[in-house]
Amino acid sequence: MNVENYKVLLVDDEPDILEFISYNMKKEGFQVLTASNGQEAIGIAQAEVPELIILDVMMPEMDGIETCEEIKKIPALKNSIVAFLTARGEDYSQIAGFEAGADDYITKPVKPKVLISRAKALLKRYRSEGVVAEPEETNIIKIGDLVIDRERYLIINAGEELILPKKEFELLVLLASKPEKVFTRDEIYNSVWGDNIIVGDRTIDVHIRKLREKIGQDHIKTIKGVGYKYVV
Repeated sequence: MNVENYKVLLVDDEPDILEFISYNMKKEGFQVLTASNGQEAIGIAQAEVPELIILDVMMPEMDGIETCEEIKKIPALKNSIVAFLTARGEDYSQIAGFEAGADDYITKPVKPKVLISRAKALLKRYRSEGVVAEPEETNIIKIGDLVIDRERYLIINAGEELILPKKEFELLVLLASKPEKVFTRDEIYNSVWGDNIIVGDRTIDVHIRKLREKIGQDHIKTIKGVGYKYVV
């Protein structure tokens, strides 16, 4: 994989960590940008539009969760992949990260080779993103009061426009592409996250809960022990 065409933004308030990771990723051929806080990261991301953003969670003033939430609101960055790199491994921290729209979660300490391998896997998915959810030839999916405009990354639910984080959007597209079809958890993982990406067991549950909060509790039904389906 030729990584020279990809920009990676590293965000951490510890200069030693920034320098260490930056050195190893540059040595591998990545274009590396760095920021020491959330506000700086948002400005650089808007200007440079990196394909991958690696965020520390614990930062002063604006932490990684808040930074990720703000990044996900920027239309130009809707395709940027966000991964958290943090020493915090507790479940609640991971859930908060995924709720904010993160695509992956990498726990410190991590060996440079492992981090670079994860970065390449994420960027490989970025490169083939158009294959993730192609349920129909049209870019518009209409089901009852729900309209999904895949080209504009826009949801209109009962006349109200919604901008969803990337993974929530892709999950909704997948389920809505075939109403009443039960998608297994494995199908959802492979279609939305990619079978080469390791995510926590509760990742799907978190994203389903967030979708239900935004489009209504009745549209996504849990099939116990199997998966989920979209109902009209």
